[in-house]
Amino acid sequence: MDDHQTQDLVKELVHRLISAESGGGGRDAGGALQYTELVLDETEVSEAALVRDVLYACQGIDGRYVRFDKGSDAYDLPDGVRVPRSTRTLVRKLCELGWLFRKVRGFISDNISRSPSDAATEVGTVAQAFCSALQEELSDYYKLLAVLESYSLNPIPTPGSDSGVSGNYLSLRRLAVWLAEPAVRMRLMAVLVDGCRGLRGGAMAGAIHGHAQHGDPTFQDFMGRLLRRVCSPLFEMVRSWVLEGELEDVFAEFFIIGQPVKAESLWQEGYLLQSDMLPAFISPVLAQRILRTGKSINFLKVCCDDNGWADAATEAAVCVGTTTSRGGLGYGQIDALEALVVEAAKRIDRHLMDVIHKRYRFKDHCLAIKRYLLLGQGDFVQYLMDVVGPELSEPANRISSFHLAGLLETAIRASNAQYDDRDILDRIKVKMMDHGDGDRGWDVFSLEYDARVPLDTVFTASVMKRYLKIFNFLWKLKRYYIMFEVLEVSWARFSEEMDSAKDLDDLLLAHDKYLTSIVEKSLLGERSHGILRNLFALFDIILQFRSHADRWFERIYELQLRGKGKPKSKAKAKSKEVDSWVDGGRKAMIQLAGELFRKMGEDLDSIAKDYTSSLDAFIAQLPMQQHVDLKFLLFRLDFTEYYSRVSSNK
Repeated sequence: MDDHQTQDLVKELVHRLISAESGGGGRDAGGALQYTELVLDETEVSEAALVRDVLYACQGIDGRYVRFDKGSDAYDLPDGVRVPRSTRTLVRKLCELGWLFRKVRGFISDNISRSPSDAATEVGTVAQAFCSALQEELSDYYKLLAVLESYSLNPIPTPGSDSGVSGNYLSLRRLAVWLAEPAVRMRLMAVLVDGCRGLRGGAMAGAIHGHAQHGDPTFQDFMGRLLRRVCSPLFEMVRSWVLEGELEDVFAEFFIIGQPVKAESLWQEGYLLQSDMLPAFISPVLAQRILRTGKSINFLKVCCDDNGWADAATEAAVCVGTTTSRGGLGYGQIDALEALVVEAAKRIDRHLMDVIHKRYRFKDHCLAIKRYLLLGQGDFVQYLMDVVGPELSEPANRISSFHLAGLLETAIRASNAQYDDRDILDRIKVKMMDHGDGDRGWDVFSLEYDARVPLDTVFTASVMKRYLKIFNFLWKLKRYYIMFEVLEVSWARFSEEMDSAKDLDDLLLAHDKYLTSIVEKSLLGERSHGILRNLFALFDIILQFRSHADRWFERIYELQLRGKGKPKSKAKAKSKEVDSWVDGGRKAMIQLAGELFRKMGEDLDSIAKDYTSSLDAFIAQLPMQQHVDLKFLLFRLDFTEYYSRVSSNK
């Protein structure tokens, strides 16, 4: 029997029922009959058929009447289907669940139903876990639809029908009640799906977490269940990283990334945080600690060839009651995660500091650099200057680095440096800096220190370049304010911070502060270029004076030799001729000496004028320096206030 036959039968039954109740006629009975016939004429589709179509739509399937319209992006009844407006509105409202279902099912299909090659490159473990959780929620939804399908087979009773009809029938109104709660849940899943498109890993987990803040207990329970599934791979990555130093991140989902670098760059560049992959439930502070803990393990593995970190990690896991095997942590256990990270970081960092200080003798190497590159070993410096001085006076392009290396070894053996550890002495090398045609050895000679793995993590190429810059400056200056007010004070502070460092980052920071302090207080910083130029101008004037003094000494010595000279002749000269020669020689010598002294006076006046001008410019810039120790240098140079008075009188 089709729907039209059913409608005709219903009309006949209603007509007979009304006729019987009204005694076969009457005005009221006739009106009721006309109204009933009008309603039945407008309702070409039975409610039972609409119920079945709505159930199909809720599963993403087109029914006989209710179909998905791509133009309006919704399930609806075609305009040709004649139903009351209220019924059409109710059908549209119920079919919204089907539209939401299509969105959720489409997301799952896009991320799971792919070829293995696509899945390996596109879908991550977090996305797979999210889809699995959604699929599990849809399984409960399918069970509900199966029950409703069975109810829909029972006939819908008509008004005034006899008892005996099953009470488990399904009308559109009853269907709205049954689907109210699933619609809320499906709507939430659809919102999550929209928010997670294009995201992966920690970014996806963070986006889902953003919707979990809600006061409804049912809502919280649903989101908590979902997030525990979604975040499980992420927490496993954290556990593996902080306890084993392993990045099990095939799909680039973790908020820590690794990149291939040389051993000396492992700590600074080997592992980095991805802020866009950091979920909101892990704070930036905790993320930095997670990063450093895994870096410490890998630094011990790769750079220190050490396995003691494994015992430290096991002790940390046992201390907080977390197993070192997979599992044990999940969403909602941030306090437990933080406790594990803090304990692991403390124990692994302590082990790392022990390895750096005891096995690799970090402080001894820092002291060696201070003694040899910063000229702190006084007798060695003096011996070195004595033995290499003649060589360094030659043009730089004529000097052999191998010969200088031999002279360096001579200076070591002649000084107290010979009693130093051989491993340290073997690291001291001669380095000739880049030079031009006019440079001499004094301009380009330097010492360098061979810092090997793992010490080159601290003494990087850029750091050693700064040390060479300081050495070159001190080598020209030899002794000064720099040796005591800068080097010793800075070393004392660095030594304290070195001993109190709790991890490698603290050690790197302390060393950087130490080196920066030396550079700044030695007038070698970026902000001291102007005053440094004036200082080197003073050095040039001093060297110019020394050069003039050497030439003056040579000229005076020549005059002295000429004054002692006599004419050599076997024949006896007459007394008058001898006296005439002596008088003429003396006059010539006096004339030459006078010319020499006049030229000396002019040169001295010129040098003194240039020196005074440069010194005034140097002293005038000291009060404008940022570092307090440079301002104190002004007091050291002008403690009698001589320069202040001269400057005020100008």
